[in-house]
Amino acid sequence: MATLTVWKINNPDGAEQAIGKLEQLQAQGLIKVHDAAVVSWEEGKKKPKTRQLHNLAGAGALGGAFWGLLFGLIFFIPLLGLAVGAAAGAIGGSLTDVGIDDRFIAEARDRITPGTSALFLLTSDAVLDKVEAEFDLSNAELLYTNLSGEDEAKLRETFAEED
Repeated sequence: MATLTVWKINNPDGAEQAIGKLEQLQAQGLIKVHDAAVVSWEEGKKKPKTRQLHNLAGAGALGGAFWGLLFGLIFFIPLLGLAVGAAAGAIGGSLTDVGIDDRFIAEARDRITPGTSALFLLTSDAVLDKVEAEFDLSNAELLYTNLSGEDEAKLRETFAEED
């Protein structure tokens, strides 16, 4: 079963800085990263910058379409190459079918604001106490939603990039 995890960090560079720790944790076998993306939102900017972390993503990565849709719904802007328009409501409904509900979207939208950053991860096999110990929780909040095996399969089927 995969977990969609969002680490919101209280400065615009924090998520980028956390990537190194995440790479170390993955190398130690303390977490398996299936896909990942970073959001950085500098003070005074109208919208955040995003990027998919291809170097951390496993063979079953969901790809830019998933992250673009998710970030488009959270921040009301099309990102990572996916145009989110009138169909966003219908497509967003399909995210609910895979365990990503409106409450999760609203919580991420409310907490990831100018002056913050976030690390979005699709992971499994995490040793939670050791992973949490590596992150400065005084400067971060953990938001997450668990995906069932069936939800994960639906998500992969819908968003997996073709070779």
